[in-house]
Amino acid sequence: MRDRVDELGGKRSEAAEGSRRATDAQHAKGKLTARERIGILLDERSFNEVEQLRRHRATGFGLEAKRPYTDGVITGWGTVEGRTVFVYAHDFRIFGGALGEAHATKIHKIMDMALSAGAPLVSLNDGAGARIQEGVSALAGYGGIFQRNTKASGVIPQISVMLGPCAGGAAYSPALTDFVFMVRETSQMFITGPDVVRAVTGEEITQNGLGGADVHAETSGVAHFAYDDEKTCLEDVRYLLSLLPRNNRESPPSTPSTDPADRRTPRLLDLVPLDPMRAYDMRAVVEEIVDDREHMEVHERWATSVLCTLARLDGEVVGIVANQPQAQAGVLDIHSSEKAARFVQMCDAFNIPLVTLVDVPGFLPGVAQEHGGIIRHGAKLLYAYCNATVPRIQLIVRKAYGGAYIVMDSRSIGADLSYAWPANEIAVMGAEGAANVVFRREIAMSDHPDSTRAQLVKEYKAELMHPYYAAERGLVDDVIDPADTRRTLIRGLAMLRDKHVDLPARKHGNPPA
Repeated sequence: MRDRVDELGGKRSEAAEGSRRATDAQHAKGKLTARERIGILLDERSFNEVEQLRRHRATGFGLEAKRPYTDGVITGWGTVEGRTVFVYAHDFRIFGGALGEAHATKIHKIMDMALSAGAPLVSLNDGAGARIQEGVSALAGYGGIFQRNTKASGVIPQISVMLGPCAGGAAYSPALTDFVFMVRETSQMFITGPDVVRAVTGEEITQNGLGGADVHAETSGVAHFAYDDEKTCLEDVRYLLSLLPRNNRESPPSTPSTDPADRRTPRLLDLVPLDPMRAYDMRAVVEEIVDDREHMEVHERWATSVLCTLARLDGEVVGIVANQPQAQAGVLDIHSSEKAARFVQMCDAFNIPLVTLVDVPGFLPGVAQEHGGIIRHGAKLLYAYCNATVPRIQLIVRKAYGGAYIVMDSRSIGADLSYAWPANEIAVMGAEGAANVVFRREIAMSDHPDSTRAQLVKEYKAELMHPYYAAERGLVDDVIDPADTRRTLIRGLAMLRDKHVDLPARKHGNPPA
């Protein structure tokens, strides 16, 4: 038996250590090995590996002579801050992390285990796509991954961490997950690479220019987070996991807060200008409200006219959606509507209450927006809010005009509570635009149209846009002192903690595409 145990130890050592030459090559690229990455992601000594000694059984093209243990993917489970997390990590040192039949079967197994156990799944992606030598078997392996991604969607958190190349069909698995992390210079995602692009379209572009971290974080919106190095990236994956529940049957983990729940926020009185045309940074408002000024912004650099972030209020996780006046005056456009809708859906799926901070001048006008489908994309956000059953609180910070007011979780579409600051303006449109429509004839007939317009704008504001107009009609539950914002939100969320909604029986909805 001792001899057999020694033999087992040798095989485990071979599987764990791999080729020194391949390890050095990985480090030379500025990349960690798969096991080093898992060591950063999971709590120390918590990793339990599954099928470490798995080897492929393919033949042809020299494969039968090369059958390394793990077959290029490390799978198992461990803990992050004491909570179970499942993980698979491509090992680029073996077949370039390419997916074959055995490789895919290992991933399928760990995905099934994560779903059965009701625990998050993290994929550490660093692979060269399908293993060409195995042909259609490799492609079928990807199909099994996509099917499981879809089955687990909204049931367990799924996080994709891009730490190397991800091309072709392989890129669809991260796109099906809840969050995508990328590392600059070393990770890329694209359906067709630069060589194919050059051959088909004649365009010259580098791998990073086509599908690098900054491209997907700023332009395409595929990546939710982008980092300069792997260690920082993986540490933030750990932080994100600390804000998410294990599955859709649980609430996010709460933590004791040292930030007093009744802390006043008088600084908000000076952060937001009264003039609705003046810009300010909504992040400063969020930081003043949340626990210890800490929050984790999702899609920080894409569709920047809306801000989506995870934070805590009195130790409880909340999702915050807020217009950002610093970018395009905080308008809703195609991308910001899609960004906010996806975030609202994620929060609703994982029992994260929603707080919506409103300062919106409307939807972005223009031919490009209309032809690009702003109606369809704006409806995505409307659908997401209307469909959400988690506690929902709306706070109108300054202005809320037109259809954008309705879409930003108004009382009319189901917000549980709606508050407003004393300077709020809720109207079909801004006073100047409204006066030009309502009093067009009077202005045109006036001997002094400018002064007449100014007077009529003033009258319109006094009649329909004063801060208490919505409160008098029950569309706002209360007008509050900005200094009481944190306390008011925490009390409202505490009251709503056990909220329950019964939805109509249906297979699923049919949201705008």
